[in-house]
Amino acid sequence: MRLRRSVIALMAVLGLAMVSACNGGDDKAADGDGLQKVNYLTSFGAFGREAYAYVALEKGYFKDAGFDVKITPGSGTVDVMKLVAGGQADYGIGDFTGFAITLANQKLPVTTVGAIHQRSMAAIMSLEGLGINKPQDLVGKTIGDQPGSTNTVMFPVYAAAVGIDPKSVTFLPSPPPGLPKLLASGKVPGIGQFVVGEPLVAKADSKHRKVITLPYGDHVPDLYGNAIITRSDLAKEHPDQVKKFMNALLKGLQDTYDDPAAAATIMKKYVPELDVDVATAELKIMQAYIKPENFKGPLGELTADRVKKVISLLEQSHAIPQGSIKPEDIATLDLAPKS
Repeated sequence: MRLRRSVIALMAVLGLAMVSACNGGDDKAADGDGLQKVNYLTSFGAFGREAYAYVALEKGYFKDAGFDVKITPGSGTVDVMKLVAGGQADYGIGDFTGFAITLANQKLPVTTVGAIHQRSMAAIMSLEGLGINKPQDLVGKTIGDQPGSTNTVMFPVYAAAVGIDPKSVTFLPSPPPGLPKLLASGKVPGIGQFVVGEPLVAKADSKHRKVITLPYGDHVPDLYGNAIITRSDLAKEHPDQVKKFMNALLKGLQDTYDDPAAAATIMKKYVPELDVDVATAELKIMQAYIKPENFKGPLGELTADRVKKVISLLEQSHAIPQGSIKPEDIATLDLAPKS
């Protein structure tokens, strides 16, 4: 009987915690200054590529918009989606294509409201002399990557675009922090990595070999990169709050685009172990993905035509079943920035 009461009490506490977490859109969830408390997840870890959120925090953009924001390192698109869906976070960052593929197979109450990158940053990286110099060299190779990572999940789309059989490439499950060293050791000839990871890969190689990068976006340019994720109910019931938060975050992104070195320096105040030089190099690479050449839209733009193209590409490459998702299932386009 005592055990049963303890279990019931524990379930009640957990239930209250979940209700509290899910009240991110409730105006009552405010601190002493009247600011709305918001939990935000980065896409993955605390690398330089995430600096824009820290810039928005440091420069008071979140506070000016009425938010008290807590930034927590995320652990990949799928985990970010699940944590946002469950109410443990209000907003997060995840790869748009990985987001779409996940929702085609598992329904979660989440949506995207804006794009951080107008091109996918997914890539395969190698080092000079390891036998990978072009997409066709991937055939028969083993690539180290985190299970379920964006690079792995999206690989069939890339493979179809470059004309190789995705099954001809083996992905070796490997912990993300050790991927650069795994490549440098020669234990694998390639690793899954975002294009901005090039400075980290170069730093890990004591032989100072040239980094070979095969960006997915070079062959599938219609794919978005990272996008802003929130709960579907928050987007529907509190659209003004979502717009204010997104606009504050995008102000941080604009400042980061304009001055990568300053953004990296700001981030180091919050992440002391950050290598400012590496972070700055990452952010300089990221500029071409935030605003690609010939891109004329507003920062953060998501359009119906592009979203439809992404879905079509995923269906054509058999990454998702035909008709499994519609644009409105993965993006709340009326909240996205417009020209």
